Amino acid sequence: MRKINVFDTTLRDGEQSPGVNLNFEEKLQIAAQLDRLGVDIIEAGFPAASEGDFQSVKAIAETVKGSSVTGLSRSVKKEIDAAWEALKGGEEPRLHVFIATSPIHMTHKLRMTPDQVIENAVDSVKYAKQRFPRVQWSAEDACRSDIDFLARIIEKVIDAGAEVINLPDTVGYITQEEIRHMFTYLRETVPNIDKAILSTHCHDDLGMAVSNSLAAVEAGAGQVECTINGIGERAGNASLEEIAVALKIRNDFYNAETGLTLNEIKRTSSLVSKLTGMVVPNNKAVVGDNAFAHESGIHQDGVLKESSTYEIITPDLVGVSANRMVLGKLSGRHAFKEKIESLGYNATEEELNKVFKAFKSLADKKKEITDEDIFALMTEEKAGEAVKYYEVEALQVNYGTNNIPTAAVTMLNPEGETIQEAATGSGSVEAVYNTIERIIGKEVKLKDYRIQSITGGRDALAEVYVQIEYEGEEASGRGTANDVLEASARAYINSVNRVLNRKKWPRPKTEKIHV
Repeated sequence: MRKINVFDTTLRDGEQSPGVNLNFEEKLQIAAQLDRLGVDIIEAGFPAASEGDFQSVKAIAETVKGSSVTGLSRSVKKEIDAAWEALKGGEEPRLHVFIATSPIHMTHKLRMTPDQVIENAVDSVKYAKQRFPRVQWSAEDACRSDIDFLARIIEKVIDAGAEVINLPDTVGYITQEEIRHMFTYLRETVPNIDKAILSTHCHDDLGMAVSNSLAAVEAGAGQVECTINGIGERAGNASLEEIAVALKIRNDFYNAETGLTLNEIKRTSSLVSKLTGMVVPNNKAVVGDNAFAHESGIHQDGVLKESSTYEIITPDLVGVSANRMVLGKLSGRHAFKEKIESLGYNATEEELNKVFKAFKSLADKKKEITDEDIFALMTEEKAGEAVKYYEVEALQVNYGTNNIPTAAVTMLNPEGETIQEAATGSGSVEAVYNTIERIIGKEVKLKDYRIQSITGGRDALAEVYVQIEYEGEEASGRGTANDVLEASARAYINSVNRVLNRKKWPRPKTEKIHV
């Protein structure tokens, strides 16, 4: 059975999703979980884009041990140099370098002739091979490129030292039959193709990213590029979990498998969803809440008698377990620490102390603390430290059906000063946000507001996601608390803090990479 390498680009292509801006700690959390999941390659970012990207890629490369960490670069020497400085401390430094090959891109974007593109690609790969032991080369917009030109340039870059050739469907345009033909043709036509692994990278603009990726595997692709939950720019990327489980369940057809630890899929999906603020739809394949729910009486009867009647995927396969140990207010520090470790966290003593304190506080209000509650507390602690400019100290809201909602908020500003303000609004949340805006002293536009419960029950934790525009920048934020208004305030402040954090390491506003 063929081994298919899994190249995860959640931290690069996935982070280009509108409204998603992960901070340093969050990127490290996701990278650690991807390593635990067993992905072969983690694309940690675009090191030349900003100091923030550079530092996060460097930290991930130096921390991750089980996966190969790579960074993206255009065919520009200074970007290759930046990638090397970020990645050289990793276990297996790897570069992902690309240039566009379709007529529309070469003519209108690059303004280069096909021969100039070949020369540039070859020179970049040769230059990269002076440093990197592993070089992957990508033909941006490969699926709209002339196939004979692709064959020419691929032969040249393999001779120059590229060991992986990626053929992206950059705009999500190709069909299954066409992608099968492209991979088959190149395997049969390029004379030195046996010296490289062919890789597929599909976007979901027409809803065919997963099916096209699997079609490429059928036609000989040895690597699949994808993201957790299928997140990414525009309609997103191919979904890692759907491809991995499809190869597992239908290995009789594909005769291929990944090396993933499949029972880490649900945990990875939940972490990415929480940190990005992109909620997984209930009907999402493999990881949606309804993936293993059966409402039809006929289905329920069949599953109770024999699960395989209606379940082709068992919940345990992807890490969904009905038998979870719950903690309560009598649970001790040792049991709590074991639970944290079982959820995949390696907490420092300081982090453990803070989260245990938050756990005890929550246990006084909530009878049973579930995995989801602890997961929320831990991610809140892990992600919060990097973005604290403003901090809510106290919140009071006066509301009545015949009264004007009024909020009073006490906050610490970036200088460490305590500021108190009050304001009204048409509702309680608006009153809170008007008060916070008054403390900040600048306009904050609320573009999206979403609330959900972490678990069921009246005492469930509330989780609020917001998207704002502040000082000309968009950012998302999240907050978790027993009280909806407190969670709302935390989410609002978290999003403002993210903008301020980003201004330390700004990203070029015009620099979006499409591969």
